[in-house]
Amino acid sequence: MTLQQFLAILLARYKIALYALLATVATTVVVSLLLPRQYTASAEVVVDVKSPDPIAGMVLPALAMPGYMATQVDIINSDRVAQRVVRLLRLDQNPQVQQDWREATEGQGRIDVWLAALLKKKLDVKPSRESNVIAVGFQSTDPQFAAAVANAFAQAYIDTTIELKVEPARQYAQYFEVQVKARREALEQAQARLSEFQKAKGIVATDDRLNYENQKLNELQTQLVIAEGQSAEAQSKQRTGGDTLQDVMLNPLIQQLKADVARAEAKLQELAGNLGRNHPQYQRQEAETASLRQQLAAETRQVASAIGTSSRVSRQKEAELRAAIETHKQRILQLKEGRDEVAVLQREVETAQRAYELVAQRLTQTDLESRSTQTNVSVLTPAVAPLEHSSPRLLLNTALAVFLGTLLGVGAALLMELLDRRVRSAEDLAEGLGLHVLANIDARPRKGRRLRLFAAA
Repeated sequence: MTLQQFLAILLARYKIALYALLATVATTVVVSLLLPRQYTASAEVVVDVKSPDPIAGMVLPALAMPGYMATQVDIINSDRVAQRVVRLLRLDQNPQVQQDWREATEGQGRIDVWLAALLKKKLDVKPSRESNVIAVGFQSTDPQFAAAVANAFAQAYIDTTIELKVEPARQYAQYFEVQVKARREALEQAQARLSEFQKAKGIVATDDRLNYENQKLNELQTQLVIAEGQSAEAQSKQRTGGDTLQDVMLNPLIQQLKADVARAEAKLQELAGNLGRNHPQYQRQEAETASLRQQLAAETRQVASAIGTSSRVSRQKEAELRAAIETHKQRILQLKEGRDEVAVLQREVETAQRAYELVAQRLTQTDLESRSTQTNVSVLTPAVAPLEHSSPRLLLNTALAVFLGTLLGVGAALLMELLDRRVRSAEDLAEGLGLHVLANIDARPRKGRRLRLFAAA
């Protein structure tokens, strides 16, 4: 079909197209005027995704923001939020609403679920493309009700985000509370084992006691070295014996007796030369000299005996010191074994302490999160009752009706033409008869009439 044919059909059947257009526009206008006016109220909420969590201190990654905002939109559109709106506005307590629910469902199901489904049908949630603002709109015939429901959806969304954050934290807190009790019992048992071991072994301060025993062992070893030296010296003196002993030579009494013996012998020789050996004075001096010699021999024997006693005492002391050193060595070995066992028990206590502190810290954090009333969502702009209705839009509906009526009119004209085909141009005649048109006689007055020839194809 050419453009000329199309225009010829429309020109011939313009009444049908016009009637269709007028009918469509009239119907649209009437329906728009008869439909109840709908009012749309919108509340805006802002989601803060850049500030860190006040308890956990975590910041949402930038790559997760689009998915996070989509999740927030889904939360607002969820049945949980809608049912919370029903409870906030107490819609399920309205007698008229209850009556409508019984008529619609015959009393089956729950009224809050039924009302939530009705509210969701008129809910419109639109996230901003360039920001973290979400618009929550609601449409109703009552502007006040529309504003109240929009604000209720915003508040219910905020409350739900808090619940979604608190409920898992509450479960974690219960779990960590059980773990804290278990870790505390493990710590107490480890501490009890350490205390019992220290009490059984008499260990108070392992390192201090070990240092003390080592110091005492060093002192005993020093004393043993001294005793060994004294014993060796005493044995050497004892083997030497006689007047050559240093102790004998240095003894003042013996030195005095030797001097007395020497003087007595000198006097005795003098008397022997002057008076003779049979003289009583010589014999008296001889007896005195013999007495001095006996005293010197007795003192010498006593000093030598003291040296032997000292040697025996040194050997006995040396043996005692060796036994004491062996005893201290065994004690030190026992202390080291006890220290090793105490170190193992202390490590168990430290491990249990760290585990307990870690779990207690997580319990404190989750307990704070479970009691939190803060959220990263806040109302940016509350909804107010709109002054103008949002639908029906008479001008927009009329414009759409003109467009649709035009399409319907053109379609109706073409349909009528197909049902009742007529010749409206030379092309229609050529197509209908299968012949070539040679000339076209104008139906205008004679003066303007002219002959148009068509060349045969």
